[in-house]
Amino acid sequence: MKYEYVDIHCHLAFKRYKDDLDEVLKRMREAKVFAVTIGTDLPHSKVAVELAGKHDDIYATVGLHPADNEKEVFETSNYEQFMRDSNVVMVGECGLDYYHEKEEEGRKRQRDEFEKQIEFAVLHDKPLMLHIRDAHDDAIEILSSKKKEHGEKIRGNSHFFTASKEIAKKYYELNFSTSFPGVITFTKDYDETVKYAPSDLILSETDAPYAAPVPYRGKRNEPSYVIEVVKRIAEIRGENIEDLKRQILENAEKLTGLRLS
Repeated sequence: MKYEYVDIHCHLAFKRYKDDLDEVLKRMREAKVFAVTIGTDLPHSKVAVELAGKHDDIYATVGLHPADNEKEVFETSNYEQFMRDSNVVMVGECGLDYYHEKEEEGRKRQRDEFEKQIEFAVLHDKPLMLHIRDAHDDAIEILSSKKKEHGEKIRGNSHFFTASKEIAKKYYELNFSTSFPGVITFTKDYDETVKYAPSDLILSETDAPYAAPVPYRGKRNEPSYVIEVVKRIAEIRGENIEDLKRQILENAEKLTGLRLS
C-alpha cells in the first residue's frame, strides 16, 4: 500500500475504539494514512504493540506518560520485552506535564521518569515521542544535556506542538521534529510556528481520540481526519499539498526508520 498521509501520534489502542475499530481502520486505509499508536503506560503499551502486530499499517510506541499513570514507575525490565518487536518504532510518550502537576515533588518525579526513558531510548537506539506541556524550558534543558552526552542518539518528535516559534526553534536545534494537531484548524494562535517549522522537521498527527479538527470538531477523532491537518498546514505555509504530503512522509521515514512510500 502506498501511503499519502502520516498520523504520527494517535491512540487506537484506547477503549473508545473497541466497538468500531474495524470501521475506523477501514476509513484510515481508504484515506491512505499510516499511523503510530502510542503507549502511555505499561498496560497501554502492551495493547499498542499487540494492535500493531495485527495490522501492517500500524506501528507502536512504548513508554510512560508523565501524568496519565502516576502510580507506575518506569522499570526498564518491564519494557525490554517490547524492544525485540519490529513494530515498536519509538519510546514514549514520555516527558513533562506541569499543567497537571503543580507540586515540585511531583515535577521531580516526572523529570526522573523522563530521564530514565531517554536513557532507555538511547540504549535501544530509538527516537523519543515527547509529551511536553507547560514545561518546555525544563524539557529542553534535559534534552540538551543528554544530547551532549549521547549525540545523535538523542532524537525524536515533540507531539501536539502548540508553542511559540521561539520554543520550537530550540527543539529544531536539537534535531527534534514537531507534529501539529487538529487544533491548528480552529485557531490561528500557532500559525507563525507552523510557518517557521523547517520542512524536514514537520509532522502531522491527530492525537485521536482527542482534539478533532474542523469539520469534525466535537466528535471523536480518528486517523483519517489527519487529512484536514495536512490541508491546513499547507494553507498556513502557502505550500502545494502534494509536495507537503511527500515531505511529511519522508520526515516520518527518517524518524521511524521505516519505508512508507
